[in-house]
Amino acid sequence: MAARPATADDLDAVVDTVALAFAHDPVWEVALARPDGALDHIPAFWRFFVDGAMRHGTVWVSGEADAVSVWLPDGEPEMSEDQAEALRRHLDASLPASRVADLLTLWSRFEEHRALRPPHAYLNLLATHPRAAGRGLGMAHLAADLERWDAQGMPTYLESSNPANNARYARHGYVEAGRFPTVIDQSPVTLMWRAVGG
Repeated sequence: MAARPATADDLDAVVDTVALAFAHDPVWEVALARPDGALDHIPAFWRFFVDGAMRHGTVWVSGEADAVSVWLPDGEPEMSEDQAEALRRHLDASLPASRVADLLTLWSRFEEHRALRPPHAYLNLLATHPRAAGRGLGMAHLAADLERWDAQGMPTYLESSNPANNARYARHGYVEAGRFPTVIDQSPVTLMWRAVGG
Protein backbone atom coordinates (compact mmCIF):
# COMPACT_ATOMS: atom_id res chain seq x y z
CA MET A 1 0.00 0.00 0.00
CA ALA A 2 1.70 3.21 -1.20
CA ALA A 3 1.69 6.32 0.97
CA ARG A 4 0.87 9.63 -0.68
CA PRO A 5 0.78 13.25 0.46
CA ALA A 6 -2.55 14.17 2.01
CA THR A 7 -4.71 16.76 0.31
CA ALA A 8 -7.41 19.02 1.70
CA ASP A 9 -9.94 16.38 0.64
CA ASP A 10 -8.26 13.91 3.02
CA LEU A 11 -8.41 16.15 6.09
CA ASP A 12 -11.59 14.72 7.62
CA ALA A 13 -10.47 11.13 7.09
CA VAL A 14 -7.01 11.80 8.56
CA VAL A 15 -8.51 13.48 11.63
CA ASP A 16 -10.92 10.57 12.06
CA THR A 17 -8.08 8.04 11.95
CA VAL A 18 -6.00 10.00 14.46
CA ALA A 19 -8.91 10.51 16.86
CA LEU A 20 -9.86 6.84 16.80
CA ALA A 21 -6.29 5.60 17.07
CA PHE A 22 -5.52 7.77 20.10
CA ALA A 23 -8.87 7.24 21.83
CA HIS A 24 -7.32 4.83 24.34
CA ASP A 25 -3.74 6.09 24.27
CA PRO A 26 -2.22 6.05 27.79
CA VAL A 27 -1.29 9.74 27.59
CA TRP A 28 -3.94 11.38 25.46
CA GLU A 29 -7.02 9.57 26.75
CA VAL A 30 -6.21 10.95 30.20
CA ALA A 31 -5.10 14.40 29.07
CA LEU A 32 -8.24 15.03 27.01
CA ALA A 33 -10.80 13.45 29.36
CA ARG A 34 -13.80 15.52 30.39
CA PRO A 35 -15.56 15.09 33.75
CA ASP A 36 -18.84 14.39 31.96
CA GLY A 37 -17.26 11.71 29.76
CA ALA A 38 -18.12 13.54 26.53
CA LEU A 39 -15.82 12.98 23.57
CA ASP A 40 -17.15 15.45 21.00
CA HIS A 41 -14.28 17.91 21.58
CA ILE A 42 -11.54 15.43 20.64
CA PRO A 43 -11.70 15.33 16.80
CA ALA A 44 -11.52 19.13 16.67
CA PHE A 45 -8.49 19.00 18.97
CA TRP A 46 -6.57 16.72 16.60
CA ARG A 47 -7.68 18.68 13.55
CA PHE A 48 -5.52 21.62 14.63
CA PHE A 49 -2.39 19.45 14.57
CA VAL A 50 -3.19 17.80 11.26
CA ASP A 51 -4.12 21.11 9.65
CA GLY A 52 -0.99 22.72 11.09
CA ALA A 53 1.22 20.19 9.30
CA MET A 54 -0.78 20.25 6.06
CA ARG A 55 0.73 23.66 5.22
CA HIS A 56 4.15 21.94 4.94
CA GLY A 57 2.98 19.04 2.78
CA THR A 58 4.17 16.59 5.43
CA VAL A 59 0.97 14.69 6.18
CA TRP A 60 1.01 11.27 4.51
CA VAL A 61 -1.85 8.84 3.88
CA SER A 62 -1.97 5.13 3.03
CA GLY A 63 -5.14 3.80 1.43
CA GLU A 64 -8.31 5.53 2.59
CA ALA A 65 -6.51 6.94 5.62
CA ASP A 66 -5.96 3.39 6.89
CA ALA A 67 -2.60 4.65 8.15
CA VAL A 68 -1.55 8.28 8.43
CA SER A 69 1.49 10.21 9.59
CA VAL A 70 1.82 13.86 10.55
CA TRP A 71 5.37 15.19 10.28
CA LEU A 72 6.95 18.59 10.82
CA PRO A 73 10.07 19.77 9.02
CA ASP A 74 13.00 20.81 11.19
CA GLY A 75 12.32 23.81 13.38
CA GLU A 76 8.69 24.26 12.38
CA PRO A 77 5.99 24.79 15.05
CA GLU A 78 3.03 22.44 15.23
CA MET A 79 0.67 25.14 13.96
CA SER A 80 0.48 28.81 13.08
CA GLU A 81 -0.09 31.44 15.76
CA ASP A 82 -3.70 31.86 14.61
CA GLN A 83 -4.25 28.11 14.82
CA ALA A 84 -2.67 27.97 18.28
CA GLU A 85 -4.96 30.76 19.49
CA ALA A 86 -7.99 28.99 18.04
CA LEU A 87 -6.94 25.74 19.71
CA ARG A 88 -6.64 27.50 23.05
CA ARG A 89 -10.17 28.89 22.65
CA HIS A 90 -11.40 25.40 21.83
CA LEU A 91 -9.76 23.97 24.94
CA ASP A 92 -11.11 26.74 27.16
CA ALA A 93 -14.60 26.01 25.87
CA SER A 94 -14.24 22.24 26.18
CA LEU A 95 -12.29 21.45 29.34
CA PRO A 96 -12.18 22.65 32.96
CA ALA A 97 -9.56 25.33 33.59
CA SER A 98 -7.46 22.96 35.70
CA ARG A 99 -7.36 20.41 32.88
CA VAL A 100 -6.37 23.09 30.36
CA ALA A 101 -3.52 24.12 32.68
CA ASP A 102 -2.37 20.49 32.92
CA LEU A 103 -2.47 20.15 29.16
CA LEU A 104 -0.42 23.31 28.63
CA THR A 105 2.18 22.03 31.10
CA LEU A 106 2.31 18.73 29.25
CA TRP A 107 2.81 20.53 25.93
CA SER A 108 5.66 22.53 27.40
CA ARG A 109 7.40 19.29 28.35
CA PHE A 110 7.10 18.00 24.79
CA GLU A 111 8.42 21.27 23.38
CA GLU A 112 11.31 21.57 25.83
CA HIS A 113 12.62 18.11 24.99
CA ARG A 114 12.14 18.52 21.27
CA ALA A 115 14.09 21.81 21.33
CA LEU A 116 17.15 20.00 22.73
CA ARG A 117 17.54 17.76 19.66
CA PRO A 118 19.82 18.37 16.68
CA PRO A 119 18.11 19.20 13.36
CA HIS A 120 15.48 16.56 12.56
CA ALA A 121 12.11 15.80 11.06
CA TYR A 122 9.52 15.41 13.81
CA LEU A 123 6.94 12.64 13.74
CA ASN A 124 4.10 14.35 15.54
CA LEU A 125 1.46 11.67 14.95
CA LEU A 126 1.38 8.15 13.52
CA ALA A 127 -2.02 6.49 13.50
CA THR A 128 -3.73 3.41 12.12
CA HIS A 129 -7.51 3.28 11.72
CA PRO A 130 -9.07 0.54 13.89
CA ARG A 131 -10.48 -1.13 10.77
CA ALA A 132 -6.89 -1.75 9.59
CA ALA A 133 -5.24 -2.47 12.94
CA GLY A 134 -3.14 -5.58 13.45
CA ARG A 135 -2.00 -5.92 9.84
CA GLY A 136 1.29 -4.05 10.09
CA LEU A 137 0.07 -1.13 7.99
CA GLY A 138 1.21 1.53 10.45
CA MET A 139 4.80 0.29 10.55
CA ALA A 140 4.87 -0.24 6.77
CA HIS A 141 3.66 3.33 6.38
CA LEU A 142 6.38 4.53 8.77
CA ALA A 143 9.04 2.60 6.85
CA ALA A 144 8.06 4.42 3.65
CA ASP A 145 8.23 7.76 5.46
CA LEU A 146 11.68 6.97 6.83
CA GLU A 147 12.97 6.12 3.36
CA ARG A 148 11.99 9.62 2.24
CA TRP A 149 13.71 11.30 5.20
CA ASP A 150 16.80 9.12 4.76
CA ALA A 151 16.99 10.20 1.12
CA GLN A 152 17.10 13.81 2.36
CA GLY A 153 19.79 12.99 4.91
CA MET A 154 17.45 13.96 7.76
CA PRO A 155 17.35 12.22 11.17
CA THR A 156 13.94 11.82 12.74
CA TYR A 157 12.55 12.17 16.25
CA LEU A 158 9.33 11.18 17.99
CA GLU A 159 7.80 10.92 21.44
CA SER A 160 6.13 7.59 22.13
CA SER A 161 3.06 8.02 24.32
CA ASN A 162 2.44 4.28 24.47
CA PRO A 163 5.21 1.98 25.76
CA ALA A 164 3.67 -0.89 23.79
CA ASN A 165 4.90 0.80 20.61
CA ASN A 166 8.51 1.32 21.67
CA ALA A 167 9.76 -2.05 20.42
CA ARG A 168 8.07 -1.44 17.07
CA TYR A 169 9.91 1.84 16.69
CA ALA A 170 13.17 0.19 17.73
CA ARG A 171 12.81 -2.28 14.88
CA HIS A 172 12.87 0.71 12.53
CA GLY A 173 16.10 2.07 13.95
CA TYR A 174 14.87 4.30 16.77
CA VAL A 175 16.76 4.37 20.05
CA GLU A 176 15.51 5.67 23.36
CA ALA A 177 16.86 9.16 24.07
CA GLY A 178 15.19 9.87 27.41
CA ARG A 179 11.80 9.98 29.12
CA PHE A 180 9.58 12.40 30.93
CA PRO A 181 6.37 11.95 32.96
CA THR A 182 2.96 13.30 32.12
CA VAL A 183 1.26 15.79 34.43
CA ILE A 184 -1.88 14.06 35.66
CA ASP A 185 -0.84 10.47 36.29
CA GLN A 186 2.91 10.44 35.61
CA SER A 187 2.62 8.12 32.61
CA PRO A 188 5.94 7.81 30.77
CA VAL A 189 6.59 9.52 27.45
CA THR A 190 9.60 7.98 25.70
CA LEU A 191 11.81 10.16 23.52
CA MET A 192 13.08 8.28 20.47
CA TRP A 193 15.77 9.30 17.99
CA ARG A 194 16.67 7.77 14.66
CA ALA A 195 19.87 8.59 12.82
CA VAL A 196 19.81 8.63 9.02
CA GLY A 197 19.61 5.04 7.87
CA GLY A 198 18.58 3.82 11.29
